[in-house]
Amino acid sequence: MRLSLCLSLCLLIFAGCGTDSAPDTDAAASDGLTMQQRLDQYTPVRLTTNIELTDNERAMIPLLIEASDAMDEVFWMQAYGDRDELLGRLDGPARAYAEINYGPWDRLDGDGAFLPGVGAKPLGASFYPADITKEELEAAAAENPDLLSLYTMVERDEEGNLVAIPYHEVFAEQHQLAAEKLREAAELADDPGLKNYLTLRADALLSGDYQPSDMAWMDMKDNTLDFVVGPVETYEDQLMGAKAANEAYVLIKDKEWSERLARYAALLPELQRGLPVPDEYKQEEPGSNADLGAYDVVYYAGDSNAGSKTIAINLPNDEEVQLQKGSRRLQLKNAMRAKFDQILEPIADVLIVPEQRQHVTFDAFFANTMFHEVAHGLGIKNTLDGSGTVREALQENASALEEGKADVLGLYMIGSLHESGEIGGELMDNYVTFLASIFRSIRFGASSAHGRANLIRFNFFLENGAFTRGEDGRYQINPDRVGEVVDMLSERILRFQGDGDYEGVAAFVNEYAQIGPDLQSDLDRLQEAQIPVDIVFEQGADVLGL
Repeated sequence: MRLSLCLSLCLLIFAGCGTDSAPDTDAAASDGLTMQQRLDQYTPVRLTTNIELTDNERAMIPLLIEASDAMDEVFWMQAYGDRDELLGRLDGPARAYAEINYGPWDRLDGDGAFLPGVGAKPLGASFYPADITKEELEAAAAENPDLLSLYTMVERDEEGNLVAIPYHEVFAEQHQLAAEKLREAAELADDPGLKNYLTLRADALLSGDYQPSDMAWMDMKDNTLDFVVGPVETYEDQLMGAKAANEAYVLIKDKEWSERLARYAALLPELQRGLPVPDEYKQEEPGSNADLGAYDVVYYAGDSNAGSKTIAINLPNDEEVQLQKGSRRLQLKNAMRAKFDQILEPIADVLIVPEQRQHVTFDAFFANTMFHEVAHGLGIKNTLDGSGTVREALQENASALEEGKADVLGLYMIGSLHESGEIGGELMDNYVTFLASIFRSIRFGASSAHGRANLIRFNFFLENGAFTRGEDGRYQINPDRVGEVVDMLSERILRFQGDGDYEGVAAFVNEYAQIGPDLQSDLDRLQEAQIPVDIVFEQGADVLGL
């Protein structure tokens, strides 16, 4: 079983070897970074687990990895186009960096091109024709709504008209292979819920109807092995935020850790009622049977593996499924631990005042990340005027605002649960760790929804005194102000979502998603200290000993 392409990257990072086929690809770009320095922004991590698996579960993992690799091929086509043509022209660090980014655009640098002669990345990636405009697409979609379906590619016919082609037709070869591997894995599954989900997900890849398998995924409770596969998130589509990109995760549940988290899901309805916003913006009832769990992730592919790596998952995204069944929040604790040890603690050493540095803890990082995912279930999914979902109304800004909502409402939840005695520990741990993690996520770049969300929150919190920056460039939390500022930002975001205020959100993002000179100076200090921006993986069946 092949290792991820990222393994070759990891070897290059350690060796610093290789020459690019194009003579100037290793020259310093406009940001002053050579290709090797770009690679050094990522630190390698081996994806393994100590969780015990049955023989059948071990036999399933290589099949799920093969299905994941099929999703990887699809995402290359969605994000860029012809993977083999691009990689065939490159070697050494340039090839390795293209593998990380799934194309020639740097996801940590606002999608700027890192190869010579490459134009700007289309906002719609490869989901749409490169010459399309938003106005043309919206006009055509008024007559043909399938153009904005989550699961269609948009092309031009011979007359130049826009046409929508379902993923399961465009990517028939890859979806068929993945479906076959899912069915083989289902035959080995001992857990009936997992068997049912894998079977229905195989059907979905071939039909484009994902809701039955989303429902089945929500119904799984006792399985150790888990799998996310197919078109899921819409981050890659920055033109409309309408197209789901293909990805996969192979996951193993830590049942002991998960049992500690299970009780928090039942508190969601009460927390929803306490949101700092008028009643009409919290009238939806979140599902209280949502599943909170801790997992070791052993394989990433496609969208999930591009650029900065996620450390938690909140799914499904289908608003109907969320309202009926809630959602599942999966904390990827091995990846989370790696980011804390290798990135977050070093950032705190540079940017947090010494007297508050002891409040940066892994337990607080885990809790903040977990409640971020839980907070996706709070608030509102449909606009108040009945015109559709928040995602549809806010289009390309929906993802950044939703990530910002989850961050700030996650902190609201932690404060509320501390006050009620539901969780212990020091609230300052959560606050200071939250502040340090803002810097970590801002470094993901302006092309990342998480990066923009953290920029907005950084500037809003600083403007309103939740934290301050000293003359030495170090930051400290003002604990007496945090709760009030959390409420202020929570209300602003929830009103934007409930009102479906596209223009208001666009202006808000434009105002606050900016890097000022002081912040840029601080980020430069992190780069000078050679603190990694993110992680890449050694992963695969061989790494797991399968």
